[in-house]
Amino acid sequence: MTFEALGLHSSILKALTEAGYTKPTPVQEQAVPAALQGRDLMVSSQTGSGKTAAFMLPALHKFAEAELEAQPGAKTSNQERQSARSRGERPRFQPAQPKMLVLTPTRELALQVTNATDKYGSNLRRVRAVSILGGMPYPKQMQLLSKNPEILVATPGRLIDHMESGKINFSQLEILVLDEADRMLDMGFIEDIEKIVEATPETRQTMLFSATLDGVVGNMAKRITRDPLVIQIASAGNKHENIQQRVHFVDDLSHKNRLLDHLLRDATLDQAVVFTATKRDADTIADRLNIAGFAAAALHGDMHQGARNRTLDALRRGQVRVLVATDVAARGIDVPGITHVVNYDLPKFPEDYVHRIGRTGRAGRNGLAISLVNHAENINIKRIERFTKQLIPVDIIEGFEPKKTASAPRSARKPGGWKPGDNRSNSKPGQRTFSKPGAPRKEGSGGFNKGSRFGDSGGNRRSFGDH
Repeated sequence: MTFEALGLHSSILKALTEAGYTKPTPVQEQAVPAALQGRDLMVSSQTGSGKTAAFMLPALHKFAEAELEAQPGAKTSNQERQSARSRGERPRFQPAQPKMLVLTPTRELALQVTNATDKYGSNLRRVRAVSILGGMPYPKQMQLLSKNPEILVATPGRLIDHMESGKINFSQLEILVLDEADRMLDMGFIEDIEKIVEATPETRQTMLFSATLDGVVGNMAKRITRDPLVIQIASAGNKHENIQQRVHFVDDLSHKNRLLDHLLRDATLDQAVVFTATKRDADTIADRLNIAGFAAAALHGDMHQGARNRTLDALRRGQVRVLVATDVAARGIDVPGITHVVNYDLPKFPEDYVHRIGRTGRAGRNGLAISLVNHAENINIKRIERFTKQLIPVDIIEGFEPKKTASAPRSARKPGGWKPGDNRSNSKPGQRTFSKPGAPRKEGSGGFNKGSRFGDSGGNRRSFGDH
């Protein structure tokens, strides 16, 4: 199928061609025609599947059609404000009245959606998209809202602030999108979301995108949509068949740090994301890697928005080779050069493991995901395997063997060097031994020393639910 076959406006098709888009992804094939018909949507789709275009292209099409139908003599609110200025009057601030609202869980994803919208709508004269999010100065946000943008992309908390102060009015809202709804609920935004939805017209079109449509997410989706079309593109347990996965068992924090250093010197690595459990660890590990000669940077929620933007720009330009990040900060990052993901700490939930490793292997490319796991965390690996319905091979590199091993293999893989695109390990024949699942742990054989370089911040000492 082609984008032309979806029935999109010619100006949008031109922008897609200029951006190098050739054909729609599966989620776009199903979602765009239904959205063009005005249907509410509940979509289960992974990050990287093209979901931003799936909801933004039909919205832009609608606005493009409205441009053609607009009365030649009709004045927009923006034109009225400009007319007041030309008469020497100071226009009174009027609440922004967006026609489309996109809610996202993080600032990074909001900016990504806004940038994508600018790209798709580059040939539309009167359609403007702005981001309203935490970390941005209020004067700057007031300036953006004063232009009465047609499309508002926002994080729930900051949006509530502007709603309560009377800066935004949703009476003219036509389209509401909840992007990564599962993540917003995980972050505790459910009350904010319900308050926002209540402020919007019942006549709106609602599109909800989530990794899963089960449980709380599914219940909320049913409450806020009308006769929705349910589209299941990928479950949260997506197999990520183009991503090779490995587990390396570590004895202590020193062993883990030495192994991380070795893995990041892999000649096949272009760029990597290293995930940590805490913001403090992200900073500490990034500093240690820089001292060791890596072009590394941290990314987490305590950083000012300007610093986060500069870090992401440096990552996209290839100036940062290793990004050390927490889960929330790395959400929505789409950088094709990321060939490796390393779980320095295991995530709190198996779903987060799937989201993490999805930072590599983007747009059909191949990638490698490595988890550095303390022996006592083997049960957590089993939970991830049950969730993804995949066995994750255990690997050992010569010179970095854990002291605690067992002869029973969990799985077998071909020996040889790994490179993006193949299914092989970088271990040599005979180098590998395997940890037996559930093997008893000897007192003092695992865990970390409080007097180590990183103090007591190592995530591997905590249980699966304590991160």
